[in-house]
Amino acid sequence: MGISKFTGTELRAVVLAAGKGTRLQELDNDAPKVMREVCGRPLLWYVLEALSFIPEKDIIIVVGYRKDDITDRFQGYTYAEQREQLGTGHAVLAAKTALLDFCGSVLVCYGDMPAIKQDTYKALFRTHINQGNDCTLLTGESNLSLPYGRILRDQNGSFLHVVEERDCTPEQFMITELNPGVYLFRAEMLFSALKELKNDNSQGEYYVTDVPAIMRAGGAKIGICKRDLGNEIVGVNNLEQLIQVGEILEQRFRTP
Repeated sequence: MGISKFTGTELRAVVLAAGKGTRLQELDNDAPKVMREVCGRPLLWYVLEALSFIPEKDIIIVVGYRKDDITDRFQGYTYAEQREQLGTGHAVLAAKTALLDFCGSVLVCYGDMPAIKQDTYKALFRTHINQGNDCTLLTGESNLSLPYGRILRDQNGSFLHVVEERDCTPEQFMITELNPGVYLFRAEMLFSALKELKNDNSQGEYYVTDVPAIMRAGGAKIGICKRDLGNEIVGVNNLEQLIQVGEILEQRFRTP
């Protein structure tokens, strides 16, 4: 049950889609962020299309704000509810019940990042499985100015931890390897690490970004799938970014 034809192993995906998208709210449109449309389709549609190599029932969509808008539109998927918006780590934890007794690999990704290609997700899976990692981060470089954390490595090139852009020293700010927040985890180790998350940050939230470093401290094998990500990792938080991803997707899917 649940064996992927792609890798021959058990895979699940957790798609974070609970946000309201406050900076996108308009008087005549209060849809959830992932239901904002570009090129005639919701943002979430593009994400699920890229994940279509995973059976729908094995894709867990974490919903919250106006959840029925999403569940009515995308049927056949598994759903989990995040009742409070307490950060990405808290959102992943909401999917725990749907993953009880699951011992395979779990992808964590975002419903408001519609430009990530299927090939990129598959490359992340291949790296994770082939290296036998407990956690694999998708990282890469982009010529766009993106507010993502930087990847810190040790002298041997191995992963140390992620430092958020707002916390970077001038030297760390110059690091070009970005963390868009897409990960693959060994399921049981993911939920064990989530228990150790702290919310001692300016937002008072629990961030999945902290999980790889927690796992590394516990002796887990952490790997990196580094790719030239370009404009794939543009996320949507405001109207400007919504227009930007619309242009990216329009160009990608434009008929020659």
